[in-house]
Amino acid sequence: MRSSDLPQVRALGLFNSMGEENFEALMQAAYLQTFPPQLDLVHEGDPADFLYVVIEGCVELYANANRREATMAMVHPVSAFILAAVLKDAVYLMSARTRARSKILLIPSENVRSIFELDDAFARAMVLEMAGSYRYVIKEHKGLKLRSSVERLANSLLRQDHQFGNGTGEFELPYDKRTLASLLGMTPENLSRAFNTLKPYGVEVDGTKIRLSDITSLKTLAKPTPLIDDPKT
Repeated sequence: MRSSDLPQVRALGLFNSMGEENFEALMQAAYLQTFPPQLDLVHEGDPADFLYVVIEGCVELYANANRREATMAMVHPVSAFILAAVLKDAVYLMSARTRARSKILLIPSENVRSIFELDDAFARAMVLEMAGSYRYVIKEHKGLKLRSSVERLANSLLRQDHQFGNGTGEFELPYDKRTLASLLGMTPENLSRAFNTLKPYGVEVDGTKIRLSDITSLKTLAKPTPLIDDPKT
């Protein structure tokens, strides 16, 4: 890694409280690379050789079984992914590929585990990162179990309006509709029908551009709750 990249990495939550000596030892083995879109990074079932941290861009986590493929999550900066496999020295349970030009930090798993044992601050940061990932999975599972497909889409649009549209009611989907359908546990056909169902609630769709003209009605239908929809809980 170039010395000019170190301050950017040092400032990340995973590393900013660890000892300087341990940080330097960890970074000596690390790589900070930029990858093009649609590049496979890891494959499920392979050994977890690296810890990946998304610094810029976007990474899709997905899985395959019985000739089916599903998007499990979209990882945005700044987040580590497949951390549990690294700490357990286990295989990846998901595959990963870039969805946009992405700058990613790669740290060999063996080095991560070694410093985890030596540096209490780094260990705490890793545990907090894993706790956040766990709570995200629980919220996603609750949404799939407790909401209809239309309710899942409505709440997803409300969250994306807050994240990408700053609450203005106008934003562009950050990925294609097929990916959105997979994230929500729907087929593309069901997603199209769900969008049609939301038209009376002020949801207007033009390609990937979304306009929410009646957010109050949409919230009445969606019934958002912080125990599923608030990333801070």
